[in-house]
This record gives sequence, structure tokens and C-alpha cells, in this order.
Amino acid sequence: MYACLFLCFCAYRYKILSLSLFSFPFLQMFLVALSFAYFAKALSGSYMKSTITQLERRFDIPSYLIGVIDGSFEIGNLLVIAFVSYFGAKLHRPKIIAVGCILMSIGTFIIALPHFIIGRYEYETSVRWVVNSTLNPSPCPVGSPADQTQAGKLPQVPATGESGVITLLSAIPFWFLPRSIPISGPRVPEKCTPEQTSFIKESPLLKHKYPADDHTSFIEMAKDFFPTLRTLLAHPVYLIYLCVTIIQLNSLIGMVTYKPKYIEQHFRQSASKANFLMGVINIPAVALGMFSGGLLMKRLKLNIMGAARFAFGTSLIGYILSLFFFAMSCENAKVAGVTLSYNSLDAISYDKHSVFTACNSDCFCSSSDWDPVCGENGITYVSPCLAGCTTSVGSGKNTVFSNCSCVGVAGNFTASTGQCPQKDDCDRMFPYFLALSVITSFIISLGGTPGYMLLIRCIKPQLKSLALGFHALATRTLAGIPAPIYFGAIIDTTCLKWGQKRCGGIGACRIYNTTAYR
Repeated sequence: MYACLFLCFCAYRYKILSLSLFSFPFLQMFLVALSFAYFAKALSGSYMKSTITQLERRFDIPSYLIGVIDGSFEIGNLLVIAFVSYFGAKLHRPKIIAVGCILMSIGTFIIALPHFIIGRYEYETSVRWVVNSTLNPSPCPVGSPADQTQAGKLPQVPATGESGVITLLSAIPFWFLPRSIPISGPRVPEKCTPEQTSFIKESPLLKHKYPADDHTSFIEMAKDFFPTLRTLLAHPVYLIYLCVTIIQLNSLIGMVTYKPKYIEQHFRQSASKANFLMGVINIPAVALGMFSGGLLMKRLKLNIMGAARFAFGTSLIGYILSLFFFAMSCENAKVAGVTLSYNSLDAISYDKHSVFTACNSDCFCSSSDWDPVCGENGITYVSPCLAGCTTSVGSGKNTVFSNCSCVGVAGNFTASTGQCPQKDDCDRMFPYFLALSVITSFIISLGGTPGYMLLIRCIKPQLKSLALGFHALATRTLAGIPAPIYFGAIIDTTCLKWGQKRCGGIGACRIYNTTAYR
């Protein structure tokens, strides 16, 4: 689907200057419909990536499994992308795009189904609440377990349903577009070449190539598929470009997929703020970089070698700048029994027994709970029970726990809900992180348009549709699918404390080693 949109855009982009007034409305309709379809695709795709941490918590799954879900988003394309790009160049493109939009719409509706068929989310908590009571019973009841849950509210309807409707609407205009855009001979500028008008079959420039009585059967086209593919893969420039983009996209896709999560874990930002910043800051930088790259290529009049050098130089500079992210570090969160001991500030290696100590030995707490509280001593405790708290006042975010024996070791005896905030130096580092992220995104995207033009110019016109389709197929197979999976598996190795599912087994990670994560 996406490959067909892509190749059709590439086919029509060269025709703008050569269109007559008769065909201009069709071009407008095509460009508007195609832009709308891309908008719908971006809406559903970006929403999926923005909900990674929410999906982890909602379904209690590790990062590598989230990578499998994210990578499977590309699997459907692999079944048809090469064939669509090959046969689509010879069939009715607008209707093929319309069918693809309908299929994509069905897929987005299916993605939204779990919201309606799965019950309400239950927030993990270790506190037993009493209705209509200000003073709550002990979070640390001696001799009784503390594994309790509180039913949460049903989240809002996911945006995938809305994007499905938008995608379905985007298919409508394509059904009314002609197979090709007619153009009369006298109105064709002399500077237009057959390559620029290769998809306007009514053009007199192409009568020698597409005679009126020439009807190639589907079987004959199928027989030519594999010989054409062999010819394409024998092109050295195309093969090198393909390998380079696969390597580059592996790093970019892995970074884009888990960057909001990195911001959440490392800089203690909310999921909504992390995704908002990614959309508001990074995406405009990428768009501006691609536009500026095309403008520079036009102004500098770069040939194929010049475009290759420009794309390589911008990628190299961008990756060198990315190394400075290692210097923007924040300390691990101070969590008693996980990153440091209860009685001192010495770092420890976590295991399930390290959360227990003398101050909470009479509470019979569960080590699998994750209901963090912040003590007045600036140290986070895994749960009120493991902090040794015996009473609590208030409810929800305003809950204050008191008589916390473990907190009293280094301060007073109270604690509040949630993890303790980061130090000021980490907060000061965050704007520099965002600034560097914008700069690297802009510089790397500068080479996007020259790199793409390198692909277009080095391939014969009759092979361009297949070249674009196979390029999309290879990058999705070797980058789009595996990158989120192995990046997620690597991130899982930095987990300090895993959650535990009710039915047994490891759930989502509760806290990471931020130094190793970086």
C-alpha cells in the first residue's frame, strides 16, 4: 500500500510543469487525495509509536514484545509490496491506491478492537482502601499479604479508530481519477522528456513506446518480473544505496521507536509530554531538513556524485553529533533495595530479597509490588509496605503515609505517593538534550532528498517503479521489522525490577538502569 502511494507520487511529480489546463484539475485532485492518504497513514503510525509505554503497562509486557507488535505493522506490506510496485505501474494506479487505503482503514479498526473487547485496566497498588474514610488502615498489616489492586477507569477511545475513518475517506477520490492524465501535443513544453511524461500515455511523446493497440497481458508481465528484478539487483549503485539505507534505517527506526520511552525513563517526563515534544520539536526539524536538502541540491546543481557526497556528509556529521548524547547523563533513581541499600547511600545489585530489611520485616510485604512512594529523606521506596508505613491519610495523589519505619532511618517518618523528583542538574540537562536532538534530526534529514534523487537518477525509467518497491520491501524486511525487536530486547537487559503478572510470569519493567539504558 505505502509503496504504491510512494511510486505513484514519484510518477506524477515530474509532470507538474508539463500539464495542460485540461488535466490540471485531475492533478489537483490526485495530489490532495494522496496528501490526505499520507496524513491518515502518518496519524495511525505515529499514534502506535506514541502508545508504546502505555501498551507495556496496560498489557504488562516487556519491550521486546512491544517491538514485535511494532514490527508486525510492516509485515502486511511485505506480502504484496514488490508485486504491487511492479504491476501497479502497468495497471490502474488510482484504483489500486484506493483499494490499499480501504485495506489500511480495516487494519486500523482492527488495531482499535482490544480497547472494546478487553476489560478495564486495574492500577497496581499495595494499599487497602476503605470507602468514605479519611484515615485508612495500615498499608503494612502484620501477618497479611498486601497484593491488592484498584480498578481503574476505562481509557479514552484510541485514535486508531479516528484514523481508520480518515483513511477510508481518503480512498474515495481515487475511484474518480482516470487511469492516466491526458495531455495534448501542442501544450507539451519542448523541454519535457519521455522520462518526465512516462506515465501520461496519451502524450505524443510516448506514442512510439505505448502504441494504442499494444495490450500486454498479465501473464506476459508476470513472466518479465524476475528477469527485470535480476537486472535491477545487478545495478551496483542501486545495490550499494540499498545496503546503506538498510543500515541507516536500522538505527533511525530503533531510535524513533523508543526515544519517547527514553525521555520518560531518563528525564522523568510524562508519556504525554515526551510524545508531545517529539512531535512538536523533532518532526518540524526533519521536514525542514528534507526541504532544505532539496533546495540546496537545486541551488548547488548537484549531479549524482555530488548528491552522494552530500548525503554521506550529512549522515556522518549527524552520527558524530549523536555521540554527545552519552555526555548528557542523569543518575539512577535512588530506590531503596533496588539501586541503594536502606541504611546507606551505597549502590547495590538488585535481587528480589534486597528489598527486605529489618525495618519492614514484620510487614510480610510482596517483592513483586510496584507502588512507589517518596520518603521525606529523598529516597524512593518500592511500596508503602516496604517503606514500613503503618497509616495513611488522604486518597489518590494526595495520599500521605506516616509512621514509616524505613524512612525514619535517615529522616522523618512520612512518605508521599510517586517517585522522588530528579535532581536540578538533570532538569537543566533536558533542554540541551532537546536542542541536540533537533540539530541532529535536521542535519541527518538534509541528506534525505539528495539520497532519494540519487536513487531516482541512477535507475532506468522503466525500472523505477520496481526499484522503489523493492527498496521499500528490503528496508521493511531488514530494518522496519527487526529493529524495534532487537532494540527492545537490548533495552530489556537494562531492567532493574520486573513486574509480575497475576497469572505468573514476567510483566513490564518497572525501573531501568538509566546509565546502561543510555
